[in-house]
Amino acid sequence: MSNYTGVLKDKFETALGRLEQAKPFAKCMYQTEVFQLAIELAGSDDGLAIIYGNAHRFEKAGVFYGGPWEDPTKMQPPLVGGSLKLKGGANSIIELLSEMRMLAIAKGDYIHESLKANEAEAFLNEVLALNLDLLLPPKTEEGSIQFEDHILRGQRLFRYLGQELSFREIADKIVQEIDRLTVQRPIMVGRILNMISMSEQLIKNGIDEKTAKALEKYSRSANAPTQLSKKASNQRDYGIMLEAAYDEERAAESNTVEESKKRGRKKSASKLEAEAKAFADAMKDTGLVSPYHAVLLRFLNRKNPDLIPASLGLSEIGTTSFHANKELIHDIIQLAIFPETRQAIYGLSRMLDRGVMTQDTVAPAIRRLFELPLHAQVKQTLLKNEYKQGGISPNGVLVAGVISVLGQPLGVGQGLNPTCQSARAISLWSQYGIDQLLEYIAHAAHNNDIEMAFEGETIHSFLLSGGVAEEIHPDLDPVSNVLVPHLDKIYFEMMKRTLLFAEDGHKWVNPEFYGKWIPNGFINAIDPSTLNVTNYPTFARLFYATHHPDYNEGYELIYPNPIGIFTTDVHGDLLGLHAVSIQRIEKDQNGDCRIYFYNPNNDSGQNWGQDIKPSVSGFGELEGESSLPFHELLSRMYAFHYNPYQQGDTYMVEDSLVEKVEALAKDSWGKNYVWDEEAVPVLI
Repeated sequence: MSNYTGVLKDKFETALGRLEQAKPFAKCMYQTEVFQLAIELAGSDDGLAIIYGNAHRFEKAGVFYGGPWEDPTKMQPPLVGGSLKLKGGANSIIELLSEMRMLAIAKGDYIHESLKANEAEAFLNEVLALNLDLLLPPKTEEGSIQFEDHILRGQRLFRYLGQELSFREIADKIVQEIDRLTVQRPIMVGRILNMISMSEQLIKNGIDEKTAKALEKYSRSANAPTQLSKKASNQRDYGIMLEAAYDEERAAESNTVEESKKRGRKKSASKLEAEAKAFADAMKDTGLVSPYHAVLLRFLNRKNPDLIPASLGLSEIGTTSFHANKELIHDIIQLAIFPETRQAIYGLSRMLDRGVMTQDTVAPAIRRLFELPLHAQVKQTLLKNEYKQGGISPNGVLVAGVISVLGQPLGVGQGLNPTCQSARAISLWSQYGIDQLLEYIAHAAHNNDIEMAFEGETIHSFLLSGGVAEEIHPDLDPVSNVLVPHLDKIYFEMMKRTLLFAEDGHKWVNPEFYGKWIPNGFINAIDPSTLNVTNYPTFARLFYATHHPDYNEGYELIYPNPIGIFTTDVHGDLLGLHAVSIQRIEKDQNGDCRIYFYNPNNDSGQNWGQDIKPSVSGFGELEGESSLPFHELLSRMYAFHYNPYQQGDTYMVEDSLVEKVEALAKDSWGKNYVWDEEAVPVLI
């Protein structure tokens, strides 16, 4: 330890002492000095050790007093990285001090009355797994130079935490996170690929063999899952290998066939067939696509298109669809499938398997996009840097996006935007309104505008300003990048026009925005005039009578049904409002009635508190679906549509069911509302 660090240590501990002696109302006056000294100490490994040595004192002294870090039981792992990366202000250093407190609890150096050591350790393992860019930063000199002090401080913190914790546990958390995300089959996989890339360093750190194999599986799928691709040093090298394999097989083909006939043997699978099948298997197993897969597909498109179904892993329906649309598929691959757009290969496979090409209007609508003149702003939106390097045209990017959306309707995500309504619309249209979706895409791409009718008046998005989102974060799939800015403005405008209706505007907006699929019946548990919860039992009974198969006279859900839910954290505390869609309601393998729903945030394995944890696998979920037991999702709902002509009798719903749901609601989001037990429900 240097003399300067020793001086800082004395000053820091003295400042902590003064903070500890200060009265509660005056602690804010002494916190700043502690934070400033902590910033200086966090500039070295020795300084971090000094901070940790005093971590057991932080809470008693009042380091977190009066702020959101005060209660460690309410800390959320997904928020840690963002706080550490904030430039300026005290948030970054307070977050660092909070992690040191967690480490002290995890190691037993600080006994906390509300948080156990194993809980703190699990928290930190998850934090490290979610922030691999800080735990395992680039090892190049350039990678170090480009980071500012607060980022370097975060990296130093995570290196310290990684040394104190088990890499085995961290790696296991990473695998769990990748498993959870990949099974949902999102269109945008950048976060997953980044985790895989970063975690490759952990394989050499003595982690559990099972965990290492899981990480290797994902790494292979995302990079080189086949025999030839493993040998290739780059995409050009792989292309040359394919040419050589093809020429070799053609030269030997006639002799091999003749010899096989003489000896009564079947022709063995070729190298290209093996490559095609291996790529398809890896893609279907993980939902991830290797850039070499795109090289192979483009090669087959030129030289051996009969192997394309095998390369895509198509079902019987998909194979039939491929052969019926061979020319279109050839042109799609030529225009839109490149290593940079490789994830669209999975979308192409799923689109063909869905059989959407059997609709007569779909093929010409897709072909229309090939040479559609694009608005200058749309071109700029579509041509991100990674696409420019690959030589793909903006029309190619758009077509790749369309293929992904049509193949993965539940893989559409809102990204970092508060635009769940818009993402939900794209998902719904890609399932049941493909013509409508393709028309919106073409119109928006060509005119940078969308028009919709509301209450008999036409609304043009290009004439509107503002929206739910102040600005649209661009980390979206190409279709969402083109449509969401327009959809967001139109939805916001429609809601503004209902402000004087004295009822929840969603009653009118949803059917006109989404389309004819939305039932006319509507109920909201919150009175829009008082913002009180109104006669909740009636709300719960009606949902049972219109949606539960044991109480709704056997009517099945035909189209996805948009509902509004309260999002809650791990403690059940209210976070905000969110829009999801019920996809279907069925009984699972255990005989329990579950609601299978689409969540636009593509992150549906979250903990909502009260042991309510949406499942993304294990209960018969389809790709992109989440599910919860019927009563658990109902306990988080505040509004839903229903068909008044397809419902059972509400009085047949047992009181015990309603009471169970109401208790969950009251003890979570309900704590933020006044409950008016005598009021009439907002039944529309």
